Amino acid sequence: MKAASKSAPRKRVELGKFIVADSGICHGKPTFKGSRVMVWQVLAGLQRGETVDELCDAWPDAVTPEAVAEAVELAGAMFRDPRCASYAARAAKLARAS
Repeated sequence: MKAASKSAPRKRVELGKFIVADSGICHGKPTFKGSRVMVWQVLAGLQRGETVDELCDAWPDAVTPEAVAEAVELAGAMFRDPRCASYAARAAKLARAS
């Protein structure tokens, strides 16, 4: 008989109206609610020069212009939060290197 596995309880954090971090979805990385589209994917698309409309067309059931705006706002908030200063500095360095 197989022993019952004990896994950590699933944790879900609502990061905004459109974005959630759920330990059971994409290893807890922030995603757009109801999807597996990760926030970093949309931010990377913006960095590459894709338009909001192009991103919404790529993920029509998950990404809206309002959701993209929320993702940008949350990313900006990280850089304004002093608790994230060391991580933000590392992220900026990595972005310049790529």
